[in-house]
Parts: sequence; structure tokens; C-alpha cells
Amino acid sequence: MAVPSKSEAKQRVAKLRDEIDHHRYLYHVEDRSEISPEALDSLKHELAQIEEQYPGLVAPDSPTQRIEGTVAKGFKKVTHSRPMLSLTDVFDADEFRAWEARIEKLAGAKPEYFAELKYDGLAIAIRYEKGIYQQAATRGNGRVGEDVTTNVRTIESVPLKLRKPVTVEIRGEVYMPYEDFEKVNKAQERAGKPTYANPRNLAAGTLRQLDPKLVATRPLAFVAYALPDDSLKRHAEEHDRARKLGFPTGKFDKVCKDVDEVVAFWREMEKKRQSLPYQIDGTVVTVNDRRLFRRLGVVGKAARGNVALKFAPEQVTTKVLDIRVNVGRTGAVTPFAVMEPVQVAGTTVSRATLHNEDEVARKDIRIGDTVILQKAGDIIPEVVQPLPKLRTGKERKFRMPKECPNCGTTLVRPEGEAVTRCSNPDCFALEAGRLEHFVSKDAMDIDGIGEKLVRQLLEEGLVRDPADLFALKVGDLEPLEKFAEKKSQAVVDGIRAAREVPLGRFIYALGIRHVGLQTALDLADEFDTLERLRKATAEKLEQVEGVGDVVAAELETWLKEPANRKLLDRLAKEVTVTKPKKTDELVGLTFVITGTLSDMSREEAQQRIRGKGGKATNSVSKETDYVVAGENAGSKLVKAEKLGVKVIDEAGLRKLLTC
Repeated sequence: MAVPSKSEAKQRVAKLRDEIDHHRYLYHVEDRSEISPEALDSLKHELAQIEEQYPGLVAPDSPTQRIEGTVAKGFKKVTHSRPMLSLTDVFDADEFRAWEARIEKLAGAKPEYFAELKYDGLAIAIRYEKGIYQQAATRGNGRVGEDVTTNVRTIESVPLKLRKPVTVEIRGEVYMPYEDFEKVNKAQERAGKPTYANPRNLAAGTLRQLDPKLVATRPLAFVAYALPDDSLKRHAEEHDRARKLGFPTGKFDKVCKDVDEVVAFWREMEKKRQSLPYQIDGTVVTVNDRRLFRRLGVVGKAARGNVALKFAPEQVTTKVLDIRVNVGRTGAVTPFAVMEPVQVAGTTVSRATLHNEDEVARKDIRIGDTVILQKAGDIIPEVVQPLPKLRTGKERKFRMPKECPNCGTTLVRPEGEAVTRCSNPDCFALEAGRLEHFVSKDAMDIDGIGEKLVRQLLEEGLVRDPADLFALKVGDLEPLEKFAEKKSQAVVDGIRAAREVPLGRFIYALGIRHVGLQTALDLADEFDTLERLRKATAEKLEQVEGVGDVVAAELETWLKEPANRKLLDRLAKEVTVTKPKKTDELVGLTFVITGTLSDMSREEAQQRIRGKGGKATNSVSKETDYVVAGENAGSKLVKAEKLGVKVIDEAGLRKLLTC
């Protein structure tokens, strides 16, 4: 984050506090939200960073200095025996190590830690007298909470009588498992009522219902994480004692001897989070020595001795520095946002597509806006929405350029279309885009040729179209910057290896508008040879599955264009286009691959599936037969589990491919 001046920081802090307070009230009091918890965390993190840079701007009523929540009407107030403190959030391993360094300095030695999952639910405190359930209260504002005794009594995982007749207070999290969340939403749909956004909101809203009978119909769960007792020496003992008294505790809880073990635990849990039956958003790390924990004390709203190490968020906030346009291989002029770099879903993102001019206007995204950025799993980054309340008045609206930024040709927007285009077929951007597409993995798959080399070849006049690639010699490439004989030979060898290609991939490589990889494969299955495809009429093309009248017309027009016919003739002399290998082992089956496979790339797996007659798509639906989950599988795995789609691992896919 760029360091603002003090005056800028003062203005930004005021706006951030107002925005955070608004969303916190919705989230913790009304049990609803306008933005995701992750986006709210991102705003809070920015505020904390500014206040750290300018301590004089910290105010007692800052969201960083108080615990969220207030007492709702309709519930009795309960004063907690000890404050229910919040947690300081850190968002990556570096921030966590910085926190650990401060703890080590204060402690005078390297402490031992206890790591556990951070459940995304509602914190409560439950009091027992002589082993008998007496009272339950929400955290509220940390000092005073809401009496939810009757509602918590309905939760099966909360014992009404302990295994020992002790007087004790247990603290933990009320949450709702994914499976039960889906059941409630399906019941809402059948009743024609709105569905709930996420399990946390539903759990919180349920627990704070005034009718216990309604609460009893919704399967809430409870997990214990604290037992405030000064006689216990280690935080791990709190968990052990809670289990012995009859409470569920985290199955993955672990004592970690040092910071490296904590980071390893955090990373392991981030990989597992999508396969867990409940929602988590990080790990809680606590100094295991209880006496040291108390000695470290409290700072602001949180104890110094523990911290929430959050997972890479799928939504964050960042600032739009500029909105520019990119010209693609079909001439489409696409606006994209240039943003302050930010970590989201495990990667650093500084650019995101804005799709088209209408989409920018619909979302009202302006240059200078603070926006919510989303990158769920393996999808491309997307600007979800701006946060207008954080505007300063200096933001500027985007205006689509009138001329192509590459060739100066007047841009056109055909009637009825949302996309603005450059109509110059000789535009450098179009030529580069077509060549980059032609050599790409799913197309001709030519090793050694990427975006940089394509542009070098065009700028030096060595190629003008895809057919020119096959005439390249080592001597043509050696004079290029950073090229020598060995590298030049590798490129020529890569081109030679691509001289034989299946028809489907060849059709896709041509870059015909509206013809994606699956459509290209369907066309190959139908027409079998390039010659038959070239003679096909629009009426014949429309009969192919997935090819409608628009695609058929576009394809027929492309095939009849003299320049394109000439290109195909030239390519036919350079490339051997093979017939599709028709096997039927996977016919009728649809696959989606998510995560990273160890023995093959995703593209290779998709090609092998298609080679066996199956379909490989990118989105999970009820029509999906298999989701192949590799390492770091993302949101597609969660959706598959919700829809009841069969999930297999890489070994399972290999078994199907070799059957």
C-alpha cells in the first residue's frame, strides 16, 4: 500500500471508519451483509495499517479499538465474567512472523504455540453450575452480551449436563455445517422465500431468533475453544479439559514448537479447507503458556498473545489507479483496471478485466475508486463493485477511446453488440493476438513461442500470419535479442513437432470468432476432415451440437473469405491435420478439473478426456458427471459437493482414461 500524506491519511481514515462501522453493524447486529466478510477484513486491515503509520490518528471509537456487536432488543443483557476479546488479524506468513517477533521480544524467549481452526460462526460463552447447564450469552460488545440460553439449549453438541459436576464457563463458536446450510436453503426455495448468503449469517440469525422452536428446526453445531481457568498451565489443557467434560473441540488442533510449524499447519489447513464440512477462514494461533499469555496483556480490542492467521482471501479491497483498454485477436477492445497490487486467493493481482463499456457503466467503476476484487479459486480476477462512500470527489469516469490505441483506426460498436471493435484486419494487436492464440497450448501447442517472441517476429517482419511460422529457420531467429543458436534451434524444433495436429485443435487454432475449443472438437467429430468442413454450409453447420445460427453464420463467412481460404491452402502444405480418434469409453460423460494435477497439465487432461469421447468443461453444474480435484482445488470442489457431483482425484481420472 502506498504511504499517504498525513492529510490524506486523516481523510481516508474517517471514510474507512464510517464504511467499516456500517458493514459491521449489518454483519453483527442485523445478521446480514452487503459485502463479503473477506472484503470487510481487507478494509479493516487497511485502516489498521494507516493507524500504525500515524498513531496520532487512532481514536477510542476506531473500529480497530473495539469489539464488534451490540445488544439486540428482545434479549436480556448478560455481563461477562471476563471480557470476550477479539482477535488481531494477519494475512500472510510475513505478517505472522512479524507478530511472532514482537511476542518473542516481549517474552524474552521463543514461545510454544497452539494452532487451531478459525470457525466462521458466532462466539458464545456457556456457564455451568455443578455440571448443569445454566446460561449462554453471545459476545455482544465484549463486556455485555445477549442471553441466548434457551436457543443454545437446542444445540445437540452442547451438553446439558457435564461429565463432571464442576462450575465452569466454556467459550466457543456456534456454526452451521455446509450440508445443513444447503438443506435450509432448499427448504427456503420450496417455500418461495429468499435463501441465505452463507452459513455464518444463517447461524447468527438463527441463534438470535426469539422463537426457540424455530431454532430447534435448524441444525446448529458448537465447537469449544476456551475454558478460562487460571489453574490451567497451557492453552492445550483448556481443549483437553473441554473434551473430557463432553464438548467437541477442533479435530486438527496442534501444539507447535515454533513459528515454522505454525506456518506449515496454516498452509496444510488452507489446502484442506474446501473439503471440510464447515466454513473456516483461517487459523487461530495462541501462546500456549497461559501465564505468559496473561503477562502479555491486551492491546486495544485484542489479547497480545493470540492472533488470527487468515487464509488468502477470495475477495479483497484495492484502489483503481487507471482504466485502460486491450485489443484482442478478434478486434474486441476490452477495458481493464490497473490497480494497486494486492494479494487475493494466493496470488498478487494488479489487473482485472472490466469486460466492456456497458459493464463499467453498470457497475459505475471509476478511476480512483476503492473496489472489491474477487478471484475465487482458479477464475480470472474480477472487480465486483466499487465502494462509493469512500470517494473523495477526485474520481473520474471511464470513457471508451474513439480510435484504436494500436493503429489509430476509428473504433466501431456494431448495433446490438456490447463490444467495441477495431475493424482494421492489419492492426498489429490483432495480428499478435491471432498468432499468440495459434501457438497456444490448446491450439497448435508450439513450444518456445510466447507473447514476447510473437511480437518480436512481427516487428522484425519475419512473419505476418500463422503459415509464415513454418518457414522460420535458425538463421532467422539468431539475430533476435537474447537469442542464440541453441535457443533458436529449440524454437524451430518446437515448430517441427507441431506439424501434425488433430483436426479439432487445428480448427480452434484458427481463432474464428465464437468458436471455442469444445465447439472446435464438436465440428471435428462431425466433419472428420478439413476438406469437408471447408465445404460445409451454414445449414449443415447448425446441425452440430452447440453450434447455433450465429456461430454457423460467422464460421461460414470466415471459411468463404478469400484471405482465409488462401491461409488454409498455405497451412495445408505445412501441417498434417489428422482425423479425430473416435473412442467411446467416456461418451456422454462431462468432466470439470479443478486444482493442480501432478502427472499432467490441466490442458493435457482435458485433451485426453475429449480423446476418449468425453466432454471437459470449466463450470460445475448438475449435468457434470465428475469433478477431478487436484492439489489446491478451489470453489468448484465446494460447488460439486453441494450439488452432489461425484468427485475423484487424479488417480481416479487415470483409471478412467486407461479403462
